[in-house]
Amino acid sequence: MRIFTPNELARRAGNKYLSVLVAAKFARFVNDFPRDQSVDLEKKLTTRALEELSAGGLTYKLIRRRRQET
Repeated sequence: MRIFTPNELARRAGNKYLSVLVAAKFARFVNDFPRDQSVDLEKKLTTRALEELSAGGLTYKLIRRRRQET
């Protein structure tokens, strides 16, 4: 099992907290796709997402939330 350090992931996403959020969002995105039942996944989706992020394979865009006026 590969160990991802916070510094390694922060190089790609700006900081370690954002990198975890990006990888988790990507893992949820991949989980929504239908899978072929004959293919056995050797890695968990979160591991695959962290590998993609550390390799620079993920691009993302931050969208600022608007505050709702009450």
